[in-house]
Amino acid sequence: MFTTCGKRASMTVELIDHMGSDLSVVNAARVSFNKESKELSDGDAKLIQYLAKHNHWTPFGHASAQFRIKAPVFVARQLMKHQVGLVWNEVSRRYIKTEPEFWKPDYWRQASDDIKQGSLRKKVASQSVMDHMFADAERHCADAYKAMIDTGVCAEQARAILPQSLLTEWYWSGTLMAFARVVKLRNAKDAQLETRAIAKDIDAHMNKLFPVSWSALCGS
Repeated sequence: MFTTCGKRASMTVELIDHMGSDLSVVNAARVSFNKESKELSDGDAKLIQYLAKHNHWTPFGHASAQFRIKAPVFVARQLMKHQVGLVWNEVSRRYIKTEPEFWKPDYWRQASDDIKQGSLRKKVASQSVMDHMFADAERHCADAYKAMIDTGVCAEQARAILPQSLLTEWYWSGTLMAFARVVKLRNAKDAQLETRAIAKDIDAHMNKLFPVSWSALCGS
């Protein structure tokens, strides 16, 4: 049982495992002609570029990656919308009663008049006031959660009082093609900055694992 009322932590993206390589994509495409490459050649790289350019997606489904990601609930719920080619398993506060971890932004952004944009890169004037309000509300939620757990309330109900800043963790596995779509959408200029941070970390990992394919799919 925890003794303090919540603690701070950051968002993280950890590569757990991966399967395949750029060569896997090439050979999945070449099997149509019963051919196979042993090493990636310039011709193979051109084939990958051709596949991406002309929307031949299936060969990119034969390479995959698995991540363990930590992010606040409101970010996780945005990313969870991506379903095709992806599998998601998440920590459940129905079963655990560990001390909750909370996320806090580096600074508070101004709202945008454009509802599709959501926010501007400009800071609101009263950063310290916002920090105090945020910390105070978070502390009340954490205190109430602890009190409910200590009183014997089941975790599956007590969790309802925890805020959207609560950090959650999940395993996220998917194909090269699926993660390329996630990154292209969630790293777009009009995407929320917090989801862009996750997308950028995934982008960096995938670019190292599948450099030719990733460049063809995402323009990295």
